[in-house]
Parts: sequence; C-alpha cells; structure tokens
Amino acid sequence: MLTIVPEFFRSIVAFVIVLGILVFVHELGHYLAARWRGVRVDVFSIGFGQALKSWTDRHGTVWKVAWIPLGGYVKLHGQERPQDVPPEVRATWIPGETFHDKPVLSRAIIVAAGPAANFLLAMVVFAGLYIAVGRPVTLPIIRSVVPDSPAAKAGLMVQDRVLSIRGKPIATFEDLQRIVTEHPGQTLPMVIERDGQKRDITVTTNARTSGFHQVGLLGVRGGVTEYHHVSVPGAIWGGIHQTWVITADTFRGIGQMISGTRGTAELGGPLRIAQLSGQVAQLGPSYLVDFIGLLSVNLGLINLFPIPVLDGGHLMFFLAEALRGRPLSQRAQEYGFRAGLAVLACLFVFATWNDLSHLGIVRWVAGLTG
Repeated sequence: MLTIVPEFFRSIVAFVIVLGILVFVHELGHYLAARWRGVRVDVFSIGFGQALKSWTDRHGTVWKVAWIPLGGYVKLHGQERPQDVPPEVRATWIPGETFHDKPVLSRAIIVAAGPAANFLLAMVVFAGLYIAVGRPVTLPIIRSVVPDSPAAKAGLMVQDRVLSIRGKPIATFEDLQRIVTEHPGQTLPMVIERDGQKRDITVTTNARTSGFHQVGLLGVRGGVTEYHHVSVPGAIWGGIHQTWVITADTFRGIGQMISGTRGTAELGGPLRIAQLSGQVAQLGPSYLVDFIGLLSVNLGLINLFPIPVLDGGHLMFFLAEALRGRPLSQRAQEYGFRAGLAVLACLFVFATWNDLSHLGIVRWVAGLTG
C-alpha cells in the first residue's frame, strides 16, 4: 500500500511507523524495569505535546499518544530530585515507590533498560527475518562498471567476482566497498573469478574528498543478494551477530570521524531518516523491518553515549555516586546537564544541515540568493 502513496507522504508515514516502534520499545524497557524495581510509573507517552489519545491503567499509569511523533518518554514517580520540587509536590509522593528512594543499582537498571530494549529488538528483528526469508548475503559480484573509471581501466567486467584484495578474502560486497574506501589513490592487487577461472589484476583507486579527508573510489556497482536458509538456533545467533556487527561498525565509523580519516557527511538527522524510511518502505516489508533493526541498534548506542541528558549521562552520574558513596553536587549535575544540552543542540543542528545539504535544499537556496 505504501508504494502507491506519493513519495513525500510515504516517507512521513514510514517515518512515523519506524520511529513509533523504536520509541515504544525503548520506553517500554524503562517501564518494565521500573515496575520490576518497584518504581511507580506516572506517564508513558509516545510523542510530545497535546495527547491525541490517553487512558489510565489499573496501576495508575497514564498512557498517551501525542501529536508530535519525534520521541517519547516515561515519567517515573518522584523522578525529580526532592530539592527541585516544592513541598506540596513531595507530599503527593508515595513512599517506597519513588525513583530517588531506590538504591543506585536499581536506578541504573531502570535507565539502562531503554537502550537494552533497543538492542534486544534488533536481535529479534534480524533473527525473525532470517527465519522468514533466510540470511541475506550480498556477494561481491560486479553488476556494472562506470566508464573510464579505475575499474574499467583495470579491465574489470560485469559478473566478475572479487575474491580478495591485498590478500584479504572478500566475502561480501560491503567488504569490497570498505577496503576501497579506506585506500584512496592507492594501487590494490586483486584476485577475481571470471568464467570459473581466477585472474590477478591491479587497480589504482581514485580519490574523492569527503568532509575533511579523502575516500577511495573504484567505479563499480554491484552486490547480488542471496538468501541462505538457516535453522532457528542459527537465526537467533545470526540476529545476535548482526547486532554486534552493526555496533562494531558504528563505533569504528565514529572513531574514524574523530580521527579525521572519515568525513562527517554521513551523519544524518530526522529528515534523512524520514527520506530513507520512505525509500526502504517502497522496497518491501522485509527491507523496512531490516531498517528498523539497524536504527534500533543506533538508537540504543546513541542513548548510551556519556552525555548528560541521555541515558548514558545518567549512568555516568550513577557510577560516580556508587564510587563516591554519595551523589554529585547539585551544581555539578546542573552544569553537566547544561553541557549535555549544548552538545545535543550542536549535533542536531549539524545533522539537520547535513540532511538539508543531502536533499539539495542548501544548494537550491544558494542558487536563489546567488
């Protein structure tokens, strides 16, 4: 059905569905952990702003679906620090059921449960896909060669399969892309298979500036996807492994951006996610589900960053409290949250600028004013 909706509306609908699932699972992790540790949950909200629909369950939790679908939250009973609220508010707190009444370990469990739920969702999503359609493997088989590119000059042809580069085995097309990208303007010895025979060739990659560094270009398009049947235990292990691979690749990418060996143009925000959601939804349900798994891992990782305001920042404060035997001072926490908000605001602005540049809006505006 999504494929017949115009692209803009398809992107919006897909974005709301994808983000809604991710946020619900994340907040559900906090909610279930809070219930487990004996903390009352006052509000469970998907979205921000005015509620479109709300109801109260038998435990006194108000469940809401709000009209701004850009996140959500769980309001824990007595979540505010006692010194930050007036006496009349503290008088309404139920002893033993407030967040700050609990030991630091219980509070850490509640906070960490949100990102943990996102990792668990990713594992379940990937395992479910492997059971349903098999495990996808993108083979390093060339489907097209760009004219006058390094690949064309080296004699690479359609249907060639890349077996190794610089002696390193190439199992997937992603392996090929990664090695080429990391070696701009360098000569790479390859072993390929053509018509059932192995051949040795040498390719000198082009270099393109991306951000503040260069990346290698080969000039091929490809990737023939095969779906390999796996058993249920194999699918479960595959879901765990895929989640780990995405986590490791994300950390590797962040490290490369920090070191300057990789550009920051890949950083995207809500606009990029919305665009990709619409594009992936057009490919079919299995692709959209896989995309949800990928984003779920990234959402879990982002929330674990040691930035105050995020879950990782709260965990950092709890660790300091556990080591010191008492919480950090009110001033230290306040400065930490201010710094965290500033960092998040800068990241949001930067990611949005990347989104607008990627969509061509920045160039369009520059053309109007130029």
